[in-house]
Amino acid sequence: MSFDYSKLRGRIIEKYGSQKKFAEALGTTEKTVTFKMNGYTPFKQSEIVEWCSLLGIDIAEAHLFFLNQS
Repeated sequence: MSFDYSKLRGRIIEKYGSQKKFAEALGTTEKTVTFKMNGYTPFKQSEIVEWCSLLGIDIAEAHLFFLNQS
């Protein structure tokens, strides 16, 4: 099962300007973010909550960013 993270990518760029700067805000590497965004590493629920918080996404709308099947 694969997911479309294009809306999530757009929010990252909108809020942080780049995936690298977002990774820095998370306290992780750009590679880790890339692996999650490309579906190589699944998201944990706690990560979804953290990403939503940093990106200003209401948790009730998380499915719009994290669960769009492609």
